[in-house]
Amino acid sequence: MSEISVIILAAGLGTRMKSNKPKVMHKISGISMLEHALYRAYELTSNVSVVLYHQKDLIMDEIKAKFPNLKFYIQDLVNFPGTAGALKGINFNSKKVLITCGDMPLITADELKALSGKDGDVVMSSFITDEPFGYGRVIQKDDLVVGIVEEKDATQEQKAIKRVNAGCYCFKTEILEKILPLIDNRNAQNEYYLTDAIKIANEMGLKCVSVDVNEQNFMGVNDKFQLSEAEKIMQNRIKTQLMKQGVTMHLPETIFIDVRAKFQGECEIESNVCIHGECEITNSIIKSSSVIQASKITNSDIGPMAHIRPDSIINQTHIGNFVEIKKGILDGVKAGHLSYLGDCEIAKGTNVGCGTITCNYDGTKKHKTIIGKNVFIGSDTQLIAPVNIADDVLIAAGSTITNDVASGALAMSRVKQQNKPGLFYKYFTKTKSE
Repeated sequence: MSEISVIILAAGLGTRMKSNKPKVMHKISGISMLEHALYRAYELTSNVSVVLYHQKDLIMDEIKAKFPNLKFYIQDLVNFPGTAGALKGINFNSKKVLITCGDMPLITADELKALSGKDGDVVMSSFITDEPFGYGRVIQKDDLVVGIVEEKDATQEQKAIKRVNAGCYCFKTEILEKILPLIDNRNAQNEYYLTDAIKIANEMGLKCVSVDVNEQNFMGVNDKFQLSEAEKIMQNRIKTQLMKQGVTMHLPETIFIDVRAKFQGECEIESNVCIHGECEITNSIIKSSSVIQASKITNSDIGPMAHIRPDSIINQTHIGNFVEIKKGILDGVKAGHLSYLGDCEIAKGTNVGCGTITCNYDGTKKHKTIIGKNVFIGSDTQLIAPVNIADDVLIAAGSTITNDVASGALAMSRVKQQNKPGLFYKYFTKTKSE
């Protein structure tokens, strides 16, 4: 039996999100709210469970791959609605049970540890707020919690209480197993409230205590506005930590950084940059309005207004304005502007001219372009993949390259220029320019 287990409640319908996507699968800084909750839970214990109902198969399919040891339970929402109903039929194989929610992505592991470490038979989380509307009110006496009253069941006097329930609990398992069967649904919502456990525990003469938590961190996300507010908070956390680690950011409030992104060495990020997915950025500058997706950037400068798409590896390379890389491996390359380099490998010393395109798609499948060392590619060149360009090659501007090019060669593919005298005047009746 483990010391503690964590149960994450994620069975709600999430109707206020007004979305076909399950509420807990909406993303904040790159990963779903449920994933945020799971990562924090796994910092406490390996014994973690999730309770699902709405769109359970979709959630399980997406989460299982990332958390293979996670246990799933399905709530009987028809017969046992509510937070206590969610715990029906769960096997509590630990000394303590910590219960949290899948729509609280901002909770920290330290706060969960404080909740699980507090002495008491039942420990709940609470905070004081000047705007308690919508929260269950916490009723205390002599520093002990004697009850929680939901907003819809509260009297006017109880609604004036400013200490409110933050929604997370830690029970001694033997206590929870005794209390759960005693919770009924005789309330305004006809639901089985876990908050009733406090009253029942007091009637049993047990010790119920509260841990003060940060209101912002225990914010529940129920609609798109709250989702955006949680995103702002998470982004501020991510960027604050990175800047303290030495990353330079210009106008950080305009920058988006995925929670999975990693930075090493001295990095600089200019305004309006977006960094998505599992990026690794080392000793590099990402210039204004560039987008990096799930790629590795080392000792390079990117942008401004460049787009590095997933699975690219960029090393000691200059990527300039309006250059798009997709599944590209570039090592010691210069690509200054206005190019698309997809499904390619380009070696050291190569210069990619303006308007170069690796034509990687034939309408059915993708093909690869291999470009060697010290290749000079003239402007407005199309490389029709699959094609292999050897080391030390010149490619003339305006060429369409369909065949491999051997080392040391000049490749040129152009239609001969023809000038037709007087043809302008055949189409335009304007007089001759002075």
